[in-house]
Amino acid sequence: MATSRIPASDAASEGVEAIVSGFERLGYIADRSLATALYLVTKLRKPILVEGHAGLGKTEVAKVLAAFLGTRLIRLQCYEGLDVSSAVYEWNYQKQLLAIKIEEGSDKTVEEKEKHIFSREFLLERPLLQSILVEDASPVLLIDEIDRADEAFEAFLLELLSDYQITIPEMGTLHAKHVPYVVLTSNRSRELGDALKRRCLYQWIDYPNLEKEMKIVRTRLPGIEEELARQVVGYVQSVRGLNLSKPPGIAETLDCAEALLALGTLRLDEEAMEQTLGCISKSVEDSAKIKAAGRGFAP
Repeated sequence: MATSRIPASDAASEGVEAIVSGFERLGYIADRSLATALYLVTKLRKPILVEGHAGLGKTEVAKVLAAFLGTRLIRLQCYEGLDVSSAVYEWNYQKQLLAIKIEEGSDKTVEEKEKHIFSREFLLERPLLQSILVEDASPVLLIDEIDRADEAFEAFLLELLSDYQITIPEMGTLHAKHVPYVVLTSNRSRELGDALKRRCLYQWIDYPNLEKEMKIVRTRLPGIEEELARQVVGYVQSVRGLNLSKPPGIAETLDCAEALLALGTLRLDEEAMEQTLGCISKSVEDSAKIKAAGRGFAP
């Protein structure tokens, strides 16, 4: 008896739409391009590299994906000088020394003692190893701001991102029980290596247009008046047109809108702009440029 099958293209389209609507319910407005990329992450189990300017919701992608999938989020925040002991594992030396003292009088062989103190019982698991050893379901692994880490650490990641395994010299190679969904973010403070990029899907998040940013503000701040939301979004979008060292992102738009609500302000006038300038400017030089152009922004 013949059975009807849903065409693969239709199933994929439904999956993408499910991500768009599911993310929106969780407060994140994802366009179809991003939703398609995340759908492929779930199907192909390839990492995704999300790049874009600061404050545009790159980190939130991983957080909301974990909530959408109903799984655990494991986060590694990268920084200059990040090494294996902070990102992957290190041995609990104090506990190992105590175990050695306890077993001094035992009849175990040297090999048996070494095997014991270099077992998982004495292992301090950091985020990357945690993502490999999760027992119940695939977690979302967020490797945040990978561009802040150095090239040596980036090279170390290749084994994890290629084969989802980590090698510990004293224990051997540990394989992922459940392949994690991996999201890497970058603000492009430096160019990442080609070897890393080849292992990842890629998504660029740009500044939103007026309509999308309005939708984001309405979703995140459902109590805001429509006119005030329009004024705030229009103001921030105009500020982005200035030659600033750090243009405001979506996070700054939301901060500005929340600040105005907290101040009980119903209209974005020059006084309100002055009061909330610290929400959208992060340097004295940028503040000066915004103030100089401020009169033209007032509605």
